[in-house]
Amino acid sequence: MYAWVLALHIISFTCWFAALFYLPRLFIYHSHALRQDDGQGSTRFQIMERKLYSAIMTPGMILTLVFGIWLVALDFQVYLTAGWFYVKAVLVVLLIGFHHICMAHMKRFAAGTNRRGGTYYRIFGIVPALLLIAIVILSVVKPF
Repeated sequence: MYAWVLALHIISFTCWFAALFYLPRLFIYHSHALRQDDGQGSTRFQIMERKLYSAIMTPGMILTLVFGIWLVALDFQVYLTAGWFYVKAVLVVLLIGFHHICMAHMKRFAAGTNRRGGTYYRIFGIVPALLLIAIVILSVVKPF
């Protein structure tokens, strides 16, 4: 049972991270379209962002959390005494915060109040990569 739940957890977070990596890239293109007064392009990016967020990113996050909690429940005593797990949990909370910041950016684009440019979104897009690296190292290496 543990192996199946772990496989589903890995599939879920892969989908979640794919969207977390791609959405900031869409923000870069969207901000570029706005700077060029490309209303049709801006509308297209709003649709792409909304669909990515609602059809892939949010379900990926929810399923990652469900299967992650299930994994903990299957072997609660081991996780309870693992220091690396608590650090991972904090990083996952930060990742959920990043997820919601993406929604705030989408709302600003939709409302026409976005003031950030491509450079900001390029730097913003690095955050999930750094969190992924840390989370995977903690989960595989279990350094403490």
